[in-house]
Amino acid sequence: MKRIDIFFVFVLLTGLSQCFPAVAQYMVPAITKSDWLLGKSPAAARLEENGKTLTLTNGLLSRSFYRGPNLVCFDYKNLTSGEQLLRAVKAEARLVLNGKTYNVGGLYGQKENAYFLPEWLDELKGREADFQYVSHELKDIQPNIEWKPGTWTGNKDQRSGKVLIFSYRSGLPELKDIIVKVYYAIYDGLPLIAKRLSIENGGSTHLKIDQVVNEILATPEEESAVVGSPEEMAKPHGIYIESNFAFNNAMRADLSDQTTHWKTDSTYTSQVNYNYETPCLLEVYPGRGIGITLDPGEVFHSIRTYELLLDSYDRERNGLARRKMYRTIAPWITQNPIFMHLVSTEPAQVRAAVDQCAETGYEGIILSFGSGLNMEDTSAANIQKYRDLAEYAHERGVLLGGYSLFSSRSIGPETDVIDPKTGKPGGAFFGNAPCLGSQWGLDYLEKLKYFFEETGFDIFENDGPYPGDVCASASHPGHQGLQDSQWKQMELQKGLYHWLNERGVYINAPDWYFLDGTHKIALGYREVNFSLPRAQQIILNRQNIYDGTWEKTPSMGWGFVPLTQYHGGGAAATLEPLKEHLDAYEQLMMQYYGAGVQACYRGPRLYDSEETKQLVKEVVSWYKKYRDILNADIIHLRRPDGRDWDGIMHVDPNLATKGLVMLYNPLDTEISQTIHLPLYYTGLTKTAAVRVEEGPSRVYSLDRNYTVGIQVTIPGKGYTWLTVE
Repeated sequence: MKRIDIFFVFVLLTGLSQCFPAVAQYMVPAITKSDWLLGKSPAAARLEENGKTLTLTNGLLSRSFYRGPNLVCFDYKNLTSGEQLLRAVKAEARLVLNGKTYNVGGLYGQKENAYFLPEWLDELKGREADFQYVSHELKDIQPNIEWKPGTWTGNKDQRSGKVLIFSYRSGLPELKDIIVKVYYAIYDGLPLIAKRLSIENGGSTHLKIDQVVNEILATPEEESAVVGSPEEMAKPHGIYIESNFAFNNAMRADLSDQTTHWKTDSTYTSQVNYNYETPCLLEVYPGRGIGITLDPGEVFHSIRTYELLLDSYDRERNGLARRKMYRTIAPWITQNPIFMHLVSTEPAQVRAAVDQCAETGYEGIILSFGSGLNMEDTSAANIQKYRDLAEYAHERGVLLGGYSLFSSRSIGPETDVIDPKTGKPGGAFFGNAPCLGSQWGLDYLEKLKYFFEETGFDIFENDGPYPGDVCASASHPGHQGLQDSQWKQMELQKGLYHWLNERGVYINAPDWYFLDGTHKIALGYREVNFSLPRAQQIILNRQNIYDGTWEKTPSMGWGFVPLTQYHGGGAAATLEPLKEHLDAYEQLMMQYYGAGVQACYRGPRLYDSEETKQLVKEVVSWYKKYRDILNADIIHLRRPDGRDWDGIMHVDPNLATKGLVMLYNPLDTEISQTIHLPLYYTGLTKTAAVRVEEGPSRVYSLDRNYTVGIQVTIPGKGYTWLTVE
């Protein structure tokens, strides 16, 4: 399938196919039969060996290596679009060890760097100072986390595929006992490769690891400009990079990224840019370096870099690709329990809330901030109190969890991060914050583990997890000094999340630790907006849902519904008393549950009357009936603007219910009109059976845009929903 084919699919899906009727007639069916986003992968991951060439492929991408004087990657291709990702050969990795720089693999002597021809391979030379290829082996992909799901989960399967491992050694005397391994993991059914490396210190002396660049790709440029800086010019769109070294509370992967560096390549002398400033050299490494000392016998493991090949400029398709990547490499993100935020830890009130959850179908309670929960209190009385409450909840089939704040607070001068500019506490992401490598920080981690082991809590809400602060202290036991402080704290935070996953604990944390075990992050919202009148909150919440699900799956984000006053606003902003605001309560529940997004219903109770109780039960029952499709990926139909209808559509070609549409009307009067539904990603090709709510099914023929027009009526200030089979 060629790039031009993919382009025409999205021209058709956006309603522009009238311009290309002849092409549409022949191209679209062929694409439907082989589209990996419809679950139709052409082949499983495998390694092909042909003389000096090794090719790792799965039918969607291929990456080829040449075994000459050293090993080099010379071909990296998207087999869907036909795009070649490489214009030149580079080293496999670059290390800074004991202050000196060494390449891992790689060949030299390419004269033209705008493109590469395989017949040039035999002309390239190796370099003695580099780590040299020794051998390779192929293994099955193994889980990064021994995850034990303890809640409702959309995908319980760990990923499958192959890992190609290259081993390297150095001929230099000072490095003769160092073994470097480079790992390429390729996944079944996705155009995705993950790359990492390890360094084994087999010698008798310490090894300082200053920096590890685990990926170097000389890519074709995205655009040509005679003048223009790297910041101004577009980066290559055909490859999406994400690593498991991301933080800063942005709630988005690209803004949390700490490792992707698009650079210029001065060896590319035939580029159009007069000053050689085209961003066409990708290097992946932690910006602040590693800075650790590796003892004899120890093994260092680098970050993991995920490389997802994209075949379109279409925002929805690229978002779907990233969402499928997350579902595959981090299946724990598909856990999505129904929970409330309780604002009290008074035992009678906790038990009452547990009873309400059991009665209405809620699955868990998080003892929220301000509730009085202190997980750092390991006294026998505190542990017994929460063990008793957890047992009470478990007897009624309800999970119990709690909130703990780490970063945005100050503990003391001997504990807080030390600003390298002043030598004093301060300079942290939140101003002042404890160092996770301080004795207090190490104790904090152990106290949390003790609390979960002893109480049996099921959910952990970690507010302000480690956000990347550096620390210049030389007395903290968890790191040696400034250079290793970021790496060591990051490893400590990841270690906690791995430990919790191994025990089935569900994790909410407002930072991008998805690839190391967190399950949910904030959808993205401004907290003070919850002090606005309810009518405004309803529209703003739908905008948050719409905007926050382009890259995240529904289960990856949480919303917020303050049942009691939050950041002010008085009676106009709150839902309590619930029985007096049932319309707003229903609307908020339906737009969150209808999106598959769990909200934090923060308050003292879920209902305050029999009528309120029945409403909550009905909404939760509806959600559970359609839970699978409501947790499926979202196609964005129309963004809320308060002027006309807005809506989203869930799609999954592998379910019996292949689509579920949620439509909302912000106006006082009803809306009755034909709405066109793009059904390509439902996998349906000829007909679709559509039901309006629980009404009778009607069969529609799909046009050649894979679209059907449905006449719908949406009540004023209300909603409706449709299913597609």
